[in-house]
Amino acid sequence: MTKGEIVIDESICKGCGYCAEFCARGCIEVPGDRVTPKGYLLPVFAHPEKCNACGICAWMCPRFAIEVYKFVEARA
Repeated sequence: MTKGEIVIDESICKGCGYCAEFCARGCIEVPGDRVTPKGYLLPVFAHPEKCNACGICAWMCPRFAIEVYKFVEARA
């Protein structure tokens, strides 16, 4: 089960790639085939099964274009 999820606001992202570079688990990639209308390369959340919602991608984003959500299992 996925432990975390990230949402990248494509209208804010300028394609710097810091999120992909600093993700220790390799969850984010910049494939080079997706661009914004202004020509910025867009990162993708390529491997959600690896994400532990550590938040480093959001901390490193200079444009604050990433939100991180951590899933917690409900206790009975």
